[in-house]
Amino acid sequence: MSRVGNKIIIIPEGVTVVNSGAKVTVTGPKGTSDFTLSEGITVKAEDGEVKVSRRDNSKIQRSLRGTSARVIGNIITGLSTGFVRRLDFKGVGFTIVVEGNIMTMRLGYSHPVILNIPEGITVTVVKSAINIEGSSKEAVGAFAAKLRDTKKPEVYKGKGIKYHEEIIRKKAGKAAQATAK
Repeated sequence: MSRVGNKIIIIPEGVTVVNSGAKVTVTGPKGTSDFTLSEGITVKAEDGEVKVSRRDNSKIQRSLRGTSARVIGNIITGLSTGFVRRLDFKGVGFTIVVEGNIMTMRLGYSHPVILNIPEGITVTVVKSAINIEGSSKEAVGAFAAKLRDTKKPEVYKGKGIKYHEEIIRKKAGKAAQATAK
């Protein structure tokens, strides 16, 4: 059984949490964000802590309490420190250039792949690493997944775009398999 909803969320310096009915507003150094609570879920923000409680002990109320606590915690973390997702790219001739809010990539296709960077996200490219930063965990993760989908890593040479912590298990090619027999 999960105890995520029982955890008390600490409010860091410079972040304020205001609860007005079914709406929680979080303001921090990186902006402002709102979250609408589900029916039966209440939030109390006092003494530098946020406590999430539920109306009854039904299964749906227990799950909504844990979800609400995690979302509010992620909003607080995002508006105070932010989220970073790192991707690595590998391949002969692969280049990625960021100009303003447009990302142009040469990934071995016959055409360049052009992506618009969503508002609130900053992308930096250093050598063969792409850093995606933002205050919304959902937006950073969604853009990282979209970027990875443009050229998924292949299993024979490892070419493509992968998450930094992702491990690609390489397969042996036909020639290597034939000599192993």
